[in-house]
Amino acid sequence: MARVCAVTGKKAMSGNRRSHSLRATRRKWNVNLQKVKIVVDGKPQTVKMSARALRALKVQQQG
Repeated sequence: MARVCAVTGKKAMSGNRRSHSLRATRRKWNVNLQKVKIVVDGKPQTVKMSARALRALKVQQQG
């Protein structure tokens, strides 16, 4: 499974790493993925979910 959030579809972002001399080399910002067990169609499943999506899901369940 790729490093993609199962709920939001978020992927890694890319950009430049800048040294002190402002020389640019490519870098990547990965998504903060967590393995979570959730119930889908009455069955428990383990999915990779971003931390922000997990927080949003918990807030929805409380309110």
